[in-house]
Amino acid sequence: MATLSQPETKRSIPASASLSRGANYQQLAARFRPVFERIAAGTLEREQRRALPYEPIQWLKEAGFGAVRVPVESGGAGASLPDLIRLLIELGEADSNLPQALRGHFAFVEDRLNAPADASRERWFARFVAGEIVGNAWTEVGSVAIGEVQTRVTRDGERWIISGEKYYSTGTIFADWIDVFAQLDEDGRNVIAAVRADQPGVTRSDDWDGFGQRSTGSGTTRFDSAHVEAEHIIDFSTRFKYQTAFYQLVLLAVLTGVGRAALRDVSHEVRARRRIFSHGNAPSVARDAQVQQVVGEIGARVFAAEAATVQAAEAAQRAYEARFAGDAHAEHEANIAAELDSARAQVVVTELILKATTDLFNALSASGTSEVRRLDRHWRNARTAASHNPLIYKARIVGDWEINRTEPPYAWQIGAGPGGAAAAVEEPVAEQSAA
Repeated sequence: MATLSQPETKRSIPASASLSRGANYQQLAARFRPVFERIAAGTLEREQRRALPYEPIQWLKEAGFGAVRVPVESGGAGASLPDLIRLLIELGEADSNLPQALRGHFAFVEDRLNAPADASRERWFARFVAGEIVGNAWTEVGSVAIGEVQTRVTRDGERWIISGEKYYSTGTIFADWIDVFAQLDEDGRNVIAAVRADQPGVTRSDDWDGFGQRSTGSGTTRFDSAHVEAEHIIDFSTRFKYQTAFYQLVLLAVLTGVGRAALRDVSHEVRARRRIFSHGNAPSVARDAQVQQVVGEIGARVFAAEAATVQAAEAAQRAYEARFAGDAHAEHEANIAAELDSARAQVVVTELILKATTDLFNALSASGTSEVRRLDRHWRNARTAASHNPLIYKARIVGDWEINRTEPPYAWQIGAGPGGAAAAVEEPVAEQSAA
């Protein structure tokens, strides 16, 4: 009879050398910048056609991008979380859909980095190094009540199967594996099921209808008695503790990447513009002091957004390293700091980038609204990414900490309220932060 492991009761602490503490960033980034440039060259066309980035995802897989957080000893780059977030910002500048499409993958990698140092973990590392990526399927929509999980993992003779339907399955269309939030039928435990994507019983649909981030490979994923290996059923209580902060960090990288792309594009458009207004300030727009001020303020906002995002990633890195330091109190404090710093950054980065992607039109006037240029995509992408985890709640959580030292929630859910009228429309726990 198939067996299912229980949650770990004793931590297996790897040698400090096997932790991913960081790499030489410029050398690391140099590996991927040619790929980022290749991706950027086709972004506008993909936006115009609403084409899913299958080829760009494949280029990233072949370049080993999905394994940057894997320890060097296991074949990865040993990148720190600030390294990863800086890479995702650069990727987001090339195409903001891609870091979000890979968000579920890097979250699953992070969870395996925090897992016991055993043969199972090494098998996952080998898959990541080989280029395999993981998608996400956490959220259930409709009349699902908060705390209710309708997707079930059940025993079928000698094997385990999973059935259910998920939405906001970001990146799953491109994935080799799917990280599924489900409930174990036999005892009601919440679990993560790592499901092979290319098998009978798994159906992936690109039916995401948002006005931005339209090529993230999001939408509905259905499981109809799909097979799950017992080894790939992971008790949710063992999930890495700073997961909500991590999911938010990736969204911050998306937003900052959007800001960098907006700054790049507005600077190019101003340099190239030949028409001027009679009541302007210079014989060329590029020399107009007021236009220069607009672009300079956009640059300053993007600079501040990137600084806040990278600093929040440093707090998450400290939480990761504290996981293996053997001091439970210090780890707890590090997890609090990671969550609060990601929330603080979310509040300010969102406002900075939404302002930047709106103000770019003040430097370009009516011609900047051309459908050919699609400069509106920057605001639409930023507004969409910023809408996933309501920043009003994050501001309140930070305020409650500052005033009352109330700990932030580390995992949360969304669903229908007590009256059943409100539909569940975003992610629980992780992809909730990943919405």
